[in-house]
Amino acid sequence: MENCDSNQNDNHLCATRRLILKSTLGAAAGVAGILSLATPEIVYAQALTKEQRDQMTPDQIIDGLKAGNERFRHNKLLRHDYLAQKNSTVKGQYPAAIILSCIDSRAPAEILFDTGIGEAYNSRVAGNICNVDILGGLEYACAVTGAKVIVVMGHTSCGAVKGAIDGVNLGNLTALLAKIKPAVQQTACSGERTAGNAAFVDAVAKTNVSLTVQQIRQESQILSDLEKSGKLKIVGSMYSLAGGEVTFFS
Repeated sequence: MENCDSNQNDNHLCATRRLILKSTLGAAAGVAGILSLATPEIVYAQALTKEQRDQMTPDQIIDGLKAGNERFRHNKLLRHDYLAQKNSTVKGQYPAAIILSCIDSRAPAEILFDTGIGEAYNSRVAGNICNVDILGGLEYACAVTGAKVIVVMGHTSCGAVKGAIDGVNLGNLTALLAKIKPAVQQTACSGERTAGNAAFVDAVAKTNVSLTVQQIRQESQILSDLEKSGKLKIVGSMYSLAGGEVTFFS
């Protein structure tokens, strides 16, 4: 329960380095051409291959996402050749992760993690909630195509969370916000429990992420079994609109 009071020099190099090969994987077998924050001039034109994705562990993939977010925060984004990446994924895709995030226009996961085409699935819905359709998509991404990480990403100042706190009723949105209300109820706060209390809003958003992670494990035997076997890792995270940092937690 969250508490709001605790406030390579050639095409070969490009082909051997994608998403998490942008991070700190120098010790990983078969990983080459690691890019540092200091070399954003290198252009990556190839998408992640099955062989590259399969070499990586879930923890390495998470490390790569963290490194991408670090580049974003320091304005050291890679120079992606998106057209070339598009062309190289026409016949297939091998994303390493799937990110369940909010529809908020200020929190585009691909940019926040500095990923290219073919590197990560992105499932977006207001309040980063989960339902049977989203679970089906997560199962497809992981059990069918081999993604090894599920990241549930909430964010600060979330409009959907504010709506759930204040009990907004508006068409189909009402049913969606009802899925966030358990997080409102389970978040402790000694201050005002309203959308006007920014600390409470952000605490509820973090609780909501944790509950969504639990829901994924509880309602998908497929994903739960993959995680227990070590083939998949399901993690929560929060994106700060002000600071630009994505903080990961279990």
